[in-house]
Amino acid sequence: MALYIFSDAHLGSASSSKETEKVTRIAALFDIVKGDGDRLVILGDLFDFWFEYKYVIPKDYHEVLFMLYDLTKKGIRIDYVSGNHDFWLDDFFEKQLGLVVHRDCFDLVYDGLRLHLIHGDGLAPGDRGYRLLKRILRNRFNIWLYRKLPPDWAFPLARYVSGSSRNYTSKRDHVFAADYEAYARGKIESGCDAVIIGHLHTPIWTQIGDGTYINTGDFIDHFSYVRAENSRITLEYLK
Repeated sequence: MALYIFSDAHLGSASSSKETEKVTRIAALFDIVKGDGDRLVILGDLFDFWFEYKYVIPKDYHEVLFMLYDLTKKGIRIDYVSGNHDFWLDDFFEKQLGLVVHRDCFDLVYDGLRLHLIHGDGLAPGDRGYRLLKRILRNRFNIWLYRKLPPDWAFPLARYVSGSSRNYTSKRDHVFAADYEAYARGKIESGCDAVIIGHLHTPIWTQIGDGTYINTGDFIDHFSYVRAENSRITLEYLK
């Protein structure tokens, strides 16, 4: 059996034709997972925006939600690591779909491989402005306050802010690429066999000492993903 990892589809961020392509590619990956996988990790930003009320969730993503539920019903464990566009996950994915949600990062041993998995936003020490913004946006009081807005107001506003954030970070995140590799190096020197990060939208596979730093790339243009089996880990592309 194999472990699969992918990130950064940003569902809801593009034209209808591009969104259809992304959903089709995600379905193709899930078919591969059904074939020989027993575990899937979503490494953040599956959605360009996600927010939950007590009785309301975004309605645009039902097809992908059904596919996730189908995987868990087949006995495949799914871990969802929140990213910078879907960090407002509440309890829907765990209670209704059977996923396991992780905030920021988690460590996993799979087939003898010691893995560290993190979405990656705010990793760079020099990205002080975003680090402060991250603390503000994830503050529980601020989330409670935002829920006081009616959904028909809150969702369009959040989509606008999310799009602006994506345009801003896409122009500057490459500046911090060296910081991501340095972060991975530190984890590898602490005993990890592989450090797997998303967020940059650039597929990366780099050997560091006895370990490996991998960036998952994205499911927008590259359609790249990570596969681990028999203590071997690879970066692959959906054909």
